[in-house]
Amino acid sequence: MAGGGFVSAFRSLGEFLQMLESMGELRRVRVPVDPKLELTEICTRALREGMPALLFENVKGSAFPLAANVYASERRVELALGRHPAEIGTEVIRFAEELIPPSAKRVLSNRRSFFRLLSARPRMSARGVAQEVHSTCSLDDLPVQTCWPKDGGRFITLGQVVTYDPLNGSRNMGIYRMQVYDGKRTGMHWQIQKGGGFHFHRAEASGKDLEVAVALGTDPATLLASVAALPEGIDEALFAGFLRGRGVAFARGVSVGIPVPAGAEFVLEGVVKKDERKREGPFGDHFGHYSHAAPFPVFHLRAITHRRGAVYPATVVGIPPMEDKFLGDATQEILGPLARLLHHEVRDLWAYYEAGFHNLLVVSVEERYHKEAMKAALGLLGTGQLSLTKCIILVSETVNPRNWNEVLTEIREHFDPHFDFVLLPKVPLDTLDFTSFTMELGSKMILDATRKRRPPHKSVRAVNEQRVKEMDRRILEAKVMDDTMLLVKVRGKGREVVQKLLKKKDWGAIRILAAVSEDVDLRDRENTLWGVFTRFDCERDVLFSEQRMIGIAPVYQGTMGIDATWKRGYPEPLKMDRRVVRLVDRRWKEYWKS
Repeated sequence: MAGGGFVSAFRSLGEFLQMLESMGELRRVRVPVDPKLELTEICTRALREGMPALLFENVKGSAFPLAANVYASERRVELALGRHPAEIGTEVIRFAEELIPPSAKRVLSNRRSFFRLLSARPRMSARGVAQEVHSTCSLDDLPVQTCWPKDGGRFITLGQVVTYDPLNGSRNMGIYRMQVYDGKRTGMHWQIQKGGGFHFHRAEASGKDLEVAVALGTDPATLLASVAALPEGIDEALFAGFLRGRGVAFARGVSVGIPVPAGAEFVLEGVVKKDERKREGPFGDHFGHYSHAAPFPVFHLRAITHRRGAVYPATVVGIPPMEDKFLGDATQEILGPLARLLHHEVRDLWAYYEAGFHNLLVVSVEERYHKEAMKAALGLLGTGQLSLTKCIILVSETVNPRNWNEVLTEIREHFDPHFDFVLLPKVPLDTLDFTSFTMELGSKMILDATRKRRPPHKSVRAVNEQRVKEMDRRILEAKVMDDTMLLVKVRGKGREVVQKLLKKKDWGAIRILAAVSEDVDLRDRENTLWGVFTRFDCERDVLFSEQRMIGIAPVYQGTMGIDATWKRGYPEPLKMDRRVVRLVDRRWKEYWKS
């Protein structure tokens, strides 16, 4: 970048782990650990206690060590990238803005960045260290986890799936979960709007199987690039090379005709066959619930190669915060500023990990004409992975989208549902979203809380939480967030409680009234946002104290009500088996003995 820029200097996962250990950022676990559930409970507790990355040296059933929680802190992500992700994002957007449109003068003034981009191109090697051992082992020999008690089986959770477009040869690297069916087959969970899934769609449409390589354990920059929601057609390997300061090496596969990552710990080579589907799941995913089982394509293993002394990488997802918080926040710090290139009115945006990223996006907008913010929201809902966003809240350009308290203040003062609420029914949704009861189809909503020409709402009396609790015997607890959002924890069905409360027309400054289930901790902001935004369908579960029809157009007024309680037909929220919890309680000190 302009001024020398960043370099993620690590050539491999192993190099990064060595550095982490030298800095006290990695702990070795030498006692036997079961990859079925026990490992999840250890990783979850370690993350919540702010512990270092973990290297399990003795995983039951496997001769390979397993690394987990490697990126489960802001510090370790920053160490992986060589500087703070926000600094990279600032320089990426500066570089892009200065070179669009390109000119000789601009290229010359940014020559260091330009040469970095040229040196970032992936390169071919005759043979990679990932191919030092052409293994005779099967998938059963790898330390593959069973993460949660009601998972459909063992899942590879950090496989970087490499595919090539059968029409133009463009590459995609993405992380998709892979359920292990047996020693030679896995599911391939290509969700909606995923590059690998697009490649398979094209292959299948032309009557062909799709060759695939799965890298397990790459250098940090390549992993971060695989996590990032890059625009379709942008090569993740090129982006990784840009972060690394040198190109990612590929080598010809030993059993497939496509280039495979040469520096990985393991490479699984194989093919996803056309016209074949198999039941995949359930799986405890990052929405904090089990995603439903459904038919997905099947990966057939042809070969496993690996480094000498290879380390198997793993991650655990579940009720936030988990490791994906740190990976997801880093990638949006880097790529978020690029939204300004497509939507010039956008100043900043932030997807909330507490809501599983896709469920809540706050966008700050500079409005140059009336309702330009709404135009920006509609544009973002047609942009790449952002098209899967369920709820967008718009604020003015001086508001920090990452500060939930600031966002609530803007809603309190500037949101009027009659003018500022838009419902989009029957549109595509994230594959993992279960709230509409129909996979990949549901509804979205936009709340425009930008500052208007009309006067802001006047501050009025506060709501008494105890009195709210006394309004209905089903209300177990009530809490007000920043005089704007009233949360009620209810026993049983929430819709009736929401409807009853909305009949009290004057809620003062309260703009949103949400009912949540008994398992949500209203004293914990992270858990509250998770409990609200992962459990409602906009079209079915959002109500207003006043709503009517004018012609075919709905009119909304007053306080917004949300029934965000768990409903019959929803998958269960994740909860560890009590026997495993007690086992880890008993062994906790044993894990950390030298």
